[in-house]
Amino acid sequence: MKDEKKITDALLVQRHQQLASQKRIGEIHSGIKGLKKIRSENLDKIDNLEAEIDAMLSAEGIIFDETLHIDEAEIDSLTKVDEEKIYLENKLSTLDSVDGNINEWDSYISSIRDYAKRNDVDLDVDPFQALMTESQRIDINKRVQDELTYKKANCDKYDYMLAGTCGMIAGLIDIIFVGIPKQGLLGKKADEAVDGAVQKFAKVLGWKGPKADRDPMASAIDFLENKFKVNYDQTHTNKSGKMGTDGLVKNMYPRNHHLKSLAHSPDLIGLFFSILDQFNNTSTFVSDGKLITIDTETFELNGSNFIAKIFAGFCNWFGHLLSDIAGSSGARGNNSRGSGIPMPFYSLLQFVEVGEFGKHRDSFAKVSVKVFEEGYDFRHGLALAIPVLISELLTRVCWSFKQRLYHRQDWKNCVPSAAVPELRRMLLVSHGTLCLVDGADAGLRSGGNMVQFMLRANVIAWARFGTVAAKEVISLYRAGSLDLEAANEYLDKEYERMLGIRDD
Repeated sequence: MKDEKKITDALLVQRHQQLASQKRIGEIHSGIKGLKKIRSENLDKIDNLEAEIDAMLSAEGIIFDETLHIDEAEIDSLTKVDEEKIYLENKLSTLDSVDGNINEWDSYISSIRDYAKRNDVDLDVDPFQALMTESQRIDINKRVQDELTYKKANCDKYDYMLAGTCGMIAGLIDIIFVGIPKQGLLGKKADEAVDGAVQKFAKVLGWKGPKADRDPMASAIDFLENKFKVNYDQTHTNKSGKMGTDGLVKNMYPRNHHLKSLAHSPDLIGLFFSILDQFNNTSTFVSDGKLITIDTETFELNGSNFIAKIFAGFCNWFGHLLSDIAGSSGARGNNSRGSGIPMPFYSLLQFVEVGEFGKHRDSFAKVSVKVFEEGYDFRHGLALAIPVLISELLTRVCWSFKQRLYHRQDWKNCVPSAAVPELRRMLLVSHGTLCLVDGADAGLRSGGNMVQFMLRANVIAWARFGTVAAKEVISLYRAGSLDLEAANEYLDKEYERMLGIRDD
């Protein structure tokens, strides 16, 4: 691949050739202009001379006989000029050129550098300064400052008022309609939506519906569990065989085994450990903040080659998650909600073995397990995401309409982008207000009980607030410096535009 230095060397030499050609063209134009001037002056002198001769001849009474023979050779001798001398004095030297073929890159670069040595071209100068005109440099600098650098937000009081109001509305929705697992209206709707999705997925794969007197959800889950069997589905601490761990994983039972088994996590961590366990005939758990791996019965993945087995492992992981997302088949029925799968990355909280909470002096890791056992699972996470989504969308809509109605911007300039400093600050205030309302409600209602506090806390809101806060801190710290992400995005768009022009 041609490196950047070779490319800039070629551009600098081409720039030198261009300037030399322009200079030579200027010299030629100047010479032609001078010749035209001399020719015009000579014609004027000849005309004047002819007029003077005619006047003198007339004064003397001499009549010029046009039929008189004139010796042309004599005239030539009188008017003869030294053409060779004039040619040598006005001869233009030939411009230097690059001999290499651009299709043979290394040879071409060698010729480029030979040219640079012959013509004293400095290849170590800043290409930005050497290859652009002053107006181009000013334009680039202005664009970089306006579009590609981190800038501080310049919000007014209305921005903060709108953002705070949006966060307050989302916070009230979180308190009133989400609450704790199994009780909030949005939580119940989320459970129903997940149940419906599981049944539809089972029907796509061939489930014919429940048998007489059997709960539909239990039947659909049982169908998926048989369809996507895995080797890492142990449920008890002290049981032996495929359902237990022989005491290696502490305090595990059906209500929390989806949390303790890392392969049941609906994220990249879960996918990694699921495929690893399926290939190695193992199960991976978290116990007392430590990673525990146990051997399981032999498990054979479908597929004739490695890639096919990876795909089969992914399908098993995904299908098994859907069989567990609404609780196991044995736990469903009789209005039982069952224990679902954890939210993405929630399993990692089991490694946070810090603090002492409650009368049992539980660590934060044990508290997170107890919270999961109370129904703080993926389904509840869907309900928790709704107030966060409302806060996000309301804030973006308010910013867009303020730009249009208050600042009189065109609609094309009112598209909400998190790269806009003012919108980023408004999102920080909005999500911060949501977290403030959520934290105050959880603190007041929990009465100091850490499990109750976490049950009422919106972990999705706090995670979103953390990401927005991190971006704001980075922007404040790097204010005035180049935003590499924005610069790369701009360059990608320019590259696509250039390719589009070339295709046309």
